[in-house]
Amino acid sequence: MTSDQIQILIAMFAYMAMMIVIGAIYAKRNKNAEDYLLGGRKLGPWVGALSAEASDMSGWLLMGLPGLAYLTGIGEVFWTALGLAVGTYLNWLFVAKRLRKYTKAAGNSITLPDYFSNRFRDKQKILMSLSAVLILLFFVIYLGSGFAAMGKLFQSLFGLDYTMMMVISAVVIIVYSVVGGFLAVCTTDLIQGILMFFALLAIVVLGYVALAGETIAANVAGINGFLSIWGVNDPATNTFIQFSALDIISILAWGLGYFGMPHILLRFMAIRKTGQIAKSRRIAVVWVVIALGAAVLIGIIGRAFLGDSLMNGTHETVFAALATTLLPALIAGVLISGILASTMSTSDSQLLTVASAISKNFFHGLIKKNASDKQILVISKITVIVAALVGILFALDENSTVFGIVAYAWAGFGATFGPVVLLSLFWKRMNKWGALAGMLSGAATVIIWREILKPMGGAFGIYELLPGFIVALLLIFVVSLLTRPPSQEIVTEFETVKTADLD
Repeated sequence: MTSDQIQILIAMFAYMAMMIVIGAIYAKRNKNAEDYLLGGRKLGPWVGALSAEASDMSGWLLMGLPGLAYLTGIGEVFWTALGLAVGTYLNWLFVAKRLRKYTKAAGNSITLPDYFSNRFRDKQKILMSLSAVLILLFFVIYLGSGFAAMGKLFQSLFGLDYTMMMVISAVVIIVYSVVGGFLAVCTTDLIQGILMFFALLAIVVLGYVALAGETIAANVAGINGFLSIWGVNDPATNTFIQFSALDIISILAWGLGYFGMPHILLRFMAIRKTGQIAKSRRIAVVWVVIALGAAVLIGIIGRAFLGDSLMNGTHETVFAALATTLLPALIAGVLISGILASTMSTSDSQLLTVASAISKNFFHGLIKKNASDKQILVISKITVIVAALVGILFALDENSTVFGIVAYAWAGFGATFGPVVLLSLFWKRMNKWGALAGMLSGAATVIIWREILKPMGGAFGIYELLPGFIVALLLIFVVSLLTRPPSQEIVTEFETVKTADLD
């Protein structure tokens, strides 16, 4: 290993050690299960906004998105980024405040399954059980993408064993998540969100300066359609594949995923006061727009600066390759820690969300209803460890792409929970059976479309989130209208949340 590589490695390990220290600092602040799983609803506007967005993006932001731009041009990533930016804004605008109020009114719900159960007075805990299982299913897939991103990063930069480094990185996340709980996770997310933001901007500026700006387009001019938003370049043949209108709508559908992301919705539930949400929304939207734009530009600059050197399956390391090329080793190590930050900020949030679903909704809600806070905390921490171990198993295939894994899990959550969350907040005629039908149909459609229909191509080649979301919406309406309307108690609570100023 060279001197430069050692300096980069030192910077990255120092960053990981800092995250563990933060976990230890917050360990003493967790007095009960609500503190550990939701931070006692104490998030301020900056922590709430940056924690939500940092936990949203994962290694996908600094690896998957720039890597896809480097490989195929700006067509797909442009529409994906646009859909995500719009989705972020609409989620904060319509869902954040109403969900914060409703989860407080509906039995002080501290998890998404809790909210579904309390919102629809589901005494049999059907919605709670099903949503907890689906959260576990899709988050395990999502966790695999994060762990894989870290393994690939250390392998590409230092030639270290993929599996060994993937496991070490996962262990670091497990340690500070288990020790510190929700507040530690949100604090580390704040730090990681800031680091990701400046790391992206720094590489864009440095790359632009190194190429003297105007040569960027000239360097990619021979790549057919690389700078067109109306299609993608096929790197195998250097041919341009034009998008249809359906293709564009399908890619924009990434934005629908936000309405069903449990780890993002959990941040809305944890904000200290509803009056702070408008400020959080402005912070979040600015962060997302700039970060996504910078990630796309890094892919373009990387192809112009590095040429075809990463076309051997290492395209998702374009950010790291630019950092090590343009900067002194130690500074490059600090910026590359942004990739660790993006991955860790998502993985820790996912682990805590899974822990809350299993400990509160399975263990406390179904198995031992008189469980003490101490017992719930123990089960939460055990769940973090077990879920991470299963995520490690999913990440053992080092040939899978970060973008592909995230796309699957994102579609799963968006179609399973997005329509249920939206209609539960804004349609008082919705009932328990409609919610159940929406969850089941959304999850089933995503899996069937992805595994059976999508490989057939043609119209079936669209992103599975779009048909999954539409099917779930339709079935919620149909089943709710065909079954018994909600009780007067539920309707009264809905009207109260709609009009009252609840903090």
